[in-house]
Amino acid sequence: MQQIVDLRSDTVTKPTAAMRQAMAEAEVGDDVFGEDPTVRRLEERVAEILGKEAAVFVPSGVMGNQIALALHTLPGDEVVLAERSHIFHYESGAPGQISGVQLRPVGDETGILRASDVEDVVRGAFDWEPRTSLVCLENTINKAGGLVFPLEAMREVAEVARARGLALHLDGARLWNASAATGTPEAAFAAPFDTVSVCLSKGLGAPVGSLLAGSSSHIHEARRLRKRLGGGMRQVGILAAAGLLALDHRHNLGSDHARAKTFADALAGYSAFRVVPPETNIVLFDTLEEDAEAVLMKLENESVRVVPFGPRTLRATFHRDVTDNDVDYTLEALQRLFG
Repeated sequence: MQQIVDLRSDTVTKPTAAMRQAMAEAEVGDDVFGEDPTVRRLEERVAEILGKEAAVFVPSGVMGNQIALALHTLPGDEVVLAERSHIFHYESGAPGQISGVQLRPVGDETGILRASDVEDVVRGAFDWEPRTSLVCLENTINKAGGLVFPLEAMREVAEVARARGLALHLDGARLWNASAATGTPEAAFAAPFDTVSVCLSKGLGAPVGSLLAGSSSHIHEARRLRKRLGGGMRQVGILAAAGLLALDHRHNLGSDHARAKTFADALAGYSAFRVVPPETNIVLFDTLEEDAEAVLMKLENESVRVVPFGPRTLRATFHRDVTDNDVDYTLEALQRLFG
């Protein structure tokens, strides 16, 4: 059977045998009635990890983020976020459709907002201005190559936001990677924020699910919003069981980061590429001699899968299902194609 190395995303992982067993044996109940004990354990566990009062299980990171926007805004409000943010680029225009808000993207290609970036764009003093009500940050920053948003920089943004009466939400889809790369607990990253979303299907390798954490009052209202969006999933402990196992028996994310660095170092040796040095598990690389689609197809023909991130940019993401043997195979393919 032809070896395939799938670097398109850390969402492509398959559930382990232990996850499948946990799912098959999960104790379940109707979660819309609050009666699924496995879901309750997962929500309590994530709230504890993030240092928040409560959490709610949702089908996806997009739903978690969109519930947070609806919690903290009114129609017509403005949300400040990084130009590189997932909410701005990859959530199908949901903020305008669901919450009736407009987004104010600011900052540079790093995706890291400075406190002054936020200070400069807060509006609402005049009747003819939209009212700024929320600041959203992301950690790690997908579109900046898995860059870690430094804790001190987040605290500085939060200080400005608080002084201006703004709410704060963290899209922590890959917060696990930020914590693994820095040694900083997830709760420390989460502390400045009113709400935090985290994904179980990125990094941790669970098949489905995200959680939104915050105060008890916010999460009480979040359950109503989840129901409105179609996220009441009944006996969902079958899925929550995989997430609990993924949290309690965590994959070594540092190994993903190390393999990403090995791949990036090899790419940097070829004149055909310009590489963004990775901090975590994502490698962005620009194609200098042909467009990204042509390089993507060459790699696909060698059974190495990546995704386009622009006309001249590709992304490779390392995850639990990528082995050292896969990395060796990929480096041999690069040599055949570009050596």
